[in-house]
Amino acid sequence: MPSTSAERPDAPPAASGTDSAADPTGSPRPSLRDLLTDKFGQVAIRSGQVIVMLVLAGAIVFALVQLKLVVIPVLIALILASALSPVISFLRKRGLSAALASWATLIAGIVVFGGIITLIVFAVEGQWDELSSSAVEGVNQLQQFVQNGPFNISQEQFDSARDAVVGFVTSSQFGTGAIAGVSAAGSVLTGAVLAIVILFFFLKDGDRIWAFFLRPFRGYRRERGERIGRTAVKTFGGYVRGTAIVAFVDAVFIGAGAAVLGVPLALPLAVIVFVTAFIPIVGATLAGVLAALVALVANGPYIALLVVIIVIIVNQLEGNLLQPVVMANSLKLHPLVILVALTAGTILGGIVGAVLAVPIAAVSWAIVKVWNHPEQPDPPRKPPFWRRRKKATPASAEA
Repeated sequence: MPSTSAERPDAPPAASGTDSAADPTGSPRPSLRDLLTDKFGQVAIRSGQVIVMLVLAGAIVFALVQLKLVVIPVLIALILASALSPVISFLRKRGLSAALASWATLIAGIVVFGGIITLIVFAVEGQWDELSSSAVEGVNQLQQFVQNGPFNISQEQFDSARDAVVGFVTSSQFGTGAIAGVSAAGSVLTGAVLAIVILFFFLKDGDRIWAFFLRPFRGYRRERGERIGRTAVKTFGGYVRGTAIVAFVDAVFIGAGAAVLGVPLALPLAVIVFVTAFIPIVGATLAGVLAALVALVANGPYIALLVVIIVIIVNQLEGNLLQPVVMANSLKLHPLVILVALTAGTILGGIVGAVLAVPIAAVSWAIVKVWNHPEQPDPPRKPPFWRRRKKATPASAEA
């Protein structure tokens, strides 16, 4: 009797309904579970998660950009409230209520800011005639240099370029841009009013607002939320206060130097130095270039060169002496990270975005560091070099 295939061990398996799970060589096909749990499957799943997170982050950024008229005032109010939190705490410890302390701080800030703006307006109004006449003379000198210098530009070419500029200014395209500028000014005014209102509520009820957002959490998640809130306020406040001190010193020395050299609009230039100091790396350079241009137009190249020297000296003293002492641990970011943050902030929010980008990056990094770990106490500050004492020489070494 001939043997069947089932009796022969070397015979291929009989056909059945499970043949779909095996390939022609007889090896079982990998299951879906095997495909997802091997090395390549893990990489694929992780890549898909990264793509989903990038898409979600892009959607969030797009939504924030579309709502920047609301987002930017909220961020400005949050940063200012963090910087003013010690003032609120001081006033409340003296017996003032939260509302009264908030009103006093807000009104004092508005008065100081309004006074600075008033001084700038009077300074510009008093020196505008002198500056405009100097600018006209400077333009004439520039025209003569261009025509008689090494560039070999004829009067006809110069007149053609001037006519092109005049034609653009009087064109409908320039008028459309002016209307857009008026609309932008209206948006800025609306945002400023909204920021003041939000700032008042942050000063008055900032802790209650954050506690409201943490209400759904319990246990370690609530502790993490409270830790994040304290870290954000501490980092924002330290950054703004430190930068304000550094900016004030820069503005005083550069403004005083410009005033001593007889450069017009010294006070507005000092205020511009103070504002641009909040943009790290590039802010001081822009302010120095503007001050040198004003001195070049109004006082000539020698005074402009002296202004540039003053700006360089002040920036070096600030970067090497003042900033390490004042800023301390408020901003621990690599310059490359600062440049990337500045670029991204400028693209998304313009000048305001450039100002807000660096403190937001600093706070984000500070939050990452305390996400799963408790807050670490700040290391003791290193005293300035003029307060450091030399170590006593041991007696054995002297011998």
